[in-house]
Amino acid sequence: MKCKLLLFVFFIRAFVAHGQTNAPSENILIASEKGKTEVVAENGKLRVNVPPKDVSKLKSKKSVRYSDFGAKGNGKSDDMDAIAATHAFANLHGLAVKADDGATYYISGKERTAVVQTDTDFGKAAFIIDDTEVQNRNAAVFTVSSGLKSFKLENVTSLKRNQEKIEASLPGACLITVTNSNVKQYIRFGLNQNNGSSQTDIFVVDKNGKVDMNAPIIWDFSEITEITALPIDEKPLKITGGRFTTIANKAESKYTYYNRNIAVRRSNVLVDGLEHRITGEGEHGAPYGGFINIGECAYVTVKNSILTGHKTYSTIGAAGKPVTMGTYDLSVNRALNVSFINCSQTNDINDNTYWGILGSNFCKNLLYDNCTLSRFDAHQGVANATIRNSTLGHMGINAIGSGMLLVENSTIRGRSIVNLRSDYGSTWQGELVIRNCVFVPVNGKPANPVLISGSYSGQHDFGYTCYMPEKITIENLKIEDAQHPESYMGPAIFANFNPEMKDASYQEKFPYIKTKEVILKNVTAASGKELRVSDNAFMFKDIKITTR
Repeated sequence: MKCKLLLFVFFIRAFVAHGQTNAPSENILIASEKGKTEVVAENGKLRVNVPPKDVSKLKSKKSVRYSDFGAKGNGKSDDMDAIAATHAFANLHGLAVKADDGATYYISGKERTAVVQTDTDFGKAAFIIDDTEVQNRNAAVFTVSSGLKSFKLENVTSLKRNQEKIEASLPGACLITVTNSNVKQYIRFGLNQNNGSSQTDIFVVDKNGKVDMNAPIIWDFSEITEITALPIDEKPLKITGGRFTTIANKAESKYTYYNRNIAVRRSNVLVDGLEHRITGEGEHGAPYGGFINIGECAYVTVKNSILTGHKTYSTIGAAGKPVTMGTYDLSVNRALNVSFINCSQTNDINDNTYWGILGSNFCKNLLYDNCTLSRFDAHQGVANATIRNSTLGHMGINAIGSGMLLVENSTIRGRSIVNLRSDYGSTWQGELVIRNCVFVPVNGKPANPVLISGSYSGQHDFGYTCYMPEKITIENLKIEDAQHPESYMGPAIFANFNPEMKDASYQEKFPYIKTKEVILKNVTAASGKELRVSDNAFMFKDIKITTR
């Protein structure tokens, strides 16, 4: 009796832009009763023929290798079809994937995405990602996805900040994403000005709709235009090893982001021991959206990994003036509980010809632990962020958001310890703690250092009330300011956030809610100068300074 024909055609179109990804539209694999295993690309589709005897053989090994599906691994032949086919077969049969140690897999610019749904060990293999001629700059090379499907919630029509429960019966723990397109927030100011983003929030609930209050709802939603639930995978998925090299694009320097990356779109993922390097950067090029791009998920850890900062290029911004473009090796968007542990970068964290390595939007509970990286950054808000046991380079810590911002046991070599981003209102609605840290202003160059920088005129509507941290605690801080200008008056707690606010005659259309209390304990400066409040004594005159 003839074996039943197993039909499974593998076809991927991945789109990754600003943290968004479409899942593969079809997965089809054709297995016949005779013939050899082969992978054939036809009109963009990928057809994989696997004889039944080979199916049984591969399943018995519990894992599959790229070479099983024809990958050469010689660094010259394009192995992307074989890589994608391997993962398609592994996903179908629940098998792990292993690269061949010593292999070098060349990945051309064709539009093909490998969908990863099982444990994958890249091992000591090398991967060359050639971006010099790319068919679709938005197509990820690998997308780590879930087999679980998101669905809409019909009965939730409004939400309140810090609400503890939603009325929903769910199959299990879910990641909830909510949007009100009729309200705009994060209305950006400055050279990259824009009209803002739709009000959005993301949080985790259990099967009964109870909200995980470690990542609470942070906005009031008077109405909801879209709300979806994505079940969270209980079993961790592991991505280990791999030595990746991107041959950089040579496109025009404008905001056409390249997302030829590893896109993580599944919750409960560990990336361990990955390395990413960049070669071929020239006089111009388009920016990158993050080689490890994490979005629409929760509980993701990247550890023991080495990344690379991208060369900075300039273009004309939205205000019609030249602007340097953000370009990232790490990107996190609409994600919760994301940790970077024991991560570093190949280039000098203090070399300002390379852009800061991380960018993030709409996140909660971000962590750096034992990292040496050029920047931590939260653009459109983070709720709770921790930097500990780490060293931050020339772009330092940049953030707006809410909750607790904790910096401890770390060395900061930027222009300030924390920069509250002025393009989003220099807002932090919560508390700031700086503990057991060393501040080396501008990496030891002569400077007039401030601990907390930002800017706020009170004349621009960002779509929300802007706050300074309500309470700031600075404990056991060493300021290495021995190198300073002759006119140096000593380090300041705050920058001059508004030079125009010299007296009570200045009127803010959108008032800034200022810090109530600063607690200082054992703050010392190598210059011997006393810590000052600010160059703008009037603006900060009502803040209570407590020295312990």
